[in-house]
Amino acid sequence: MTTVSEFPKTLPDHTQLPESDGTFVKNFQEHPQSILLTESIEPILRQLHPDGQYAIGQDSGIYWRLTDPPERGAEAPDWFYVPNVPPVLDGQMRRSYVMWQEIVAPLIVLEFVSGNGQEERDTTPYEGKFWVYEQAVRAPFYGIYEVTRSSIEVYHLVNGRYSLLPANDRGHYPIVPMGVELGIWQGRYKNADLPWLRWWDCQGNLLLAGEERADRAEQENALLRQQLRALGIEPETL
Repeated sequence: MTTVSEFPKTLPDHTQLPESDGTFVKNFQEHPQSILLTESIEPILRQLHPDGQYAIGQDSGIYWRLTDPPERGAEAPDWFYVPNVPPVLDGQMRRSYVMWQEIVAPLIVLEFVSGNGQEERDTTPYEGKFWVYEQAVRAPFYGIYEVTRSSIEVYHLVNGRYSLLPANDRGHYPIVPMGVELGIWQGRYKNADLPWLRWWDCQGNLLLAGEERADRAEQENALLRQQLRALGIEPETL
């Protein structure tokens, strides 16, 4: 029988919990995919949070219960976003997201599937990822991106249970609180022509990552110089 004296006097925080479970990244697309999602959504998040109060986790742990070993009480989504929380705690970047320290649940968690998706759809109480995100983390949106099938399932938390979210006419999934849509885009990013999980705005415009924005700006500048020269104006003299 456990006595009161055997319980910890204080619960561990993000600096005291492991930031990795020691597993390998499953394929070379995972890290570029996370970077693409983060870079392209950041301009939107800066508009939503002019005070800078938001956090993005990339393959970072969400601790939802205290266990021994600690890693058993955590899930590490490939990508997640938490609104209205400081990105820095105690003067350092977060090492993990600890639910018993926080009062805000992640708004959306995303998993990139390399296998058959059974792990990501596991509803076993206290063990399965699906159950943990639905019942313990209670993230309003949960996305399962199957790389090999170029498909995404998005679930929305309704009355405490996940309901499959239907796609809109563009084949995208509206994430209404963020004012964006989530879907699959086939194209070249980081020297790889693959299906990528991407964001669009509510008008269906693709949200660009940093290098894509730079390339577009250069193309627009080149076009402007060409138009000026056609009018007999040398751009360098302006």
